[in-house]
Amino acid sequence: MRIGLLTPDPTHPLLAETTALLTPGHEVEWLDPGTYEGLPEPASLADVYLLKTRTPRALELARHLEAHGAPVINSAAATELCQDRTAMAEVALRAGLPFVTTRTEPSLAGLAAAGGPTGPVVVKSRHSRRGDLVALVDGPERLRELAGQWPGEPVVVQPFTPNDGWDHKLWVVADEVFAALRRSELAPPVPGPRTRSFPPADLPPGWLEAVRRVGEVFALDVYGVDLLDAGGEPVIVDINAFPGIRGQQGAPRALAALTLRTATGSRGPRVPAVSP
Repeated sequence: MRIGLLTPDPTHPLLAETTALLTPGHEVEWLDPGTYEGLPEPASLADVYLLKTRTPRALELARHLEAHGAPVINSAAATELCQDRTAMAEVALRAGLPFVTTRTEPSLAGLAAAGGPTGPVVVKSRHSRRGDLVALVDGPERLRELAGQWPGEPVVVQPFTPNDGWDHKLWVVADEVFAALRRSELAPPVPGPRTRSFPPADLPPGWLEAVRRVGEVFALDVYGVDLLDAGGEPVIVDINAFPGIRGQQGAPRALAALTLRTATGSRGPRVPAVSP
């Protein structure tokens, strides 16, 4: 089998460990969307591609590959949907997922000029990307400070969910789930490690079902779900296509197995359960 990696960094631990499992029995090749010129010829396509980047150029390449019959994990459409937090929330809520209430503001400066929210909220860049804005706003002064730094930034506003300062990070690769607690970037730091893995079976009843349902709704094979514990009930605050899944034993093996199943056609492309 020929497996293509769409990424600027094939040394990423998840990809590097997966590559080590796939070779020498299979050929793994690297294509950096940022430097690759043109579009691959249909006759030269690999049997499957892993889309581990979300730039416009990467999505363009992924669409080209899909149009010529090459399976891509995750699809360009599913990856792009998870970049727009407004569309993400609309799809999740329409599907009945326990997603946090989300409203959209055209710009942070406009939100500040209008007086802003009256209670503590979380403000995020509407378009998810590396280095985007994620901040707790507890009053007008903090909002004005952020508006000065990100004046034209389109944002989503979500009510702050009181919690213990630890995010539940759930990662899914095909049918396998990996779980950890990670200290929230919105909470004060504490001594000790920031991430603590735990068995997914220790989650409260119903949580795993909600996480798996995300994959069905968004047609994702490899994804992450950030949840908060709201009095025993899960609240989804973000969904990520093809996250890093660092330090999760078994994740590279699960990804290698998914890659081969997809390449051979034994696992077909996912279809969104809810249209965007």
